[in-house]
Amino acid sequence: MATKAGLRPWLSATRCLWKSRPSVLQHRRNVFTSSDEPFPLQSPDDWQLLQDRRIRFKMLVDLFSEHGSTVTRDNTFQPHHQLHRPLAPSEATLSALIAAGAHFGHAKALLNPNFMPYAYGVRAGITIIDLDSTLPLLRRAASVMRAVVERDGTIVFVGTRPDLRAVVRKAAERIGPQAFHVGERWLPGTLTNKLQLFGRDVANEQRVTPDLVVFLNPMANAHAIRECAIQHIPTIGIVDSNVDPRVVMYPIPANDESPRTAELITGVLSIAGREGRVLRENKERSKELRQSRYKRGQERGSTRYVADTE
Repeated sequence: MATKAGLRPWLSATRCLWKSRPSVLQHRRNVFTSSDEPFPLQSPDDWQLLQDRRIRFKMLVDLFSEHGSTVTRDNTFQPHHQLHRPLAPSEATLSALIAAGAHFGHAKALLNPNFMPYAYGVRAGITIIDLDSTLPLLRRAASVMRAVVERDGTIVFVGTRPDLRAVVRKAAERIGPQAFHVGERWLPGTLTNKLQLFGRDVANEQRVTPDLVVFLNPMANAHAIRECAIQHIPTIGIVDSNVDPRVVMYPIPANDESPRTAELITGVLSIAGREGRVLRENKERSKELRQSRYKRGQERGSTRYVADTE
C-alpha cells in the first residue's frame, strides 16, 4: 500500500478528501436549515433558545422572500390543474386554449367543407382552428349547461377513449348526482330501445332519457348522436376539422384528439353545471323560506282572529 501511495500519491489524497466530504455536506445542510442538530429540551432556557432560532429563521425567510420570485406551484400553470382544478367559464381565455393545443386540426386533405367557417388557415399541411370562434361557442355551451342543471336536468358525458375516461368521470362527479358518464362503450339502443334495455317499470318510473349529452369524441359515437337526434335531446360536442359541425346542436371547434383540450373544455362545462346546481339549491332554499314565513303569518293571523272573536 505504501508503494502504491508513493507511485500514485493522488490515491491517498483522494481518499482523504472523500472521507472529509460528508462533513462539508453536513455543514452546508446546517447552514440552510432553521436549526442545527436537534437537542432535547431540558429546561425553559432550551425552549426559549429554540423559539429564538425559529423567529430568526422566519425573519430571514420573510426578508429574502421580498427580493425573490413569487412564482409557486399553485399560481403557475400545471398540466394536472385542468383535470382537478378547471377554469370557470368566465376565466377561459385564448391563451388557455392555445396552451392546451386546441388550435391543432387534422391534415388539410381531411378538412370537412362545412368546417370552413371555423378554420383559421393552414400551417405545414395542418389545419389551424380559429380559436376566436371556439371561445364564444364554449361559453355558449357553458350557458346551456348551467341552464339545464339549474332546471334539474340530467347530464351525460360521453368519452369512450381510454384517455377520456378519467375526464368524464371527474366532470360527472363535479356536477353531482344528476350527472352521469359513459367511458367504456355506448350500448346501442340506450335511448331508442330503453323499454327492452331497462325494463318497462324502470323506463316509465325513472328518468332514463337525459336532458343534455356532451360528446368528447363525436366521430366514434355517431350512433349515440343519432339516438339523441331521434329523441330530440340537445347535444354538445368537440368537433375537429374533419367533422361536420352540424352533427351536434352546440359544436365547440377544437382538437378532439388532445386529452388536455378535452380536460379544459369538459372542466369549463362541469364548472358551469356546478354553478347551475348552486343556483337551483339557492332557489329551493329561498322558496322554502318564503313558504315557512307564509305559514307562520297564517298561524299568527288565525290566532289573532280567534282572540278577537272571543
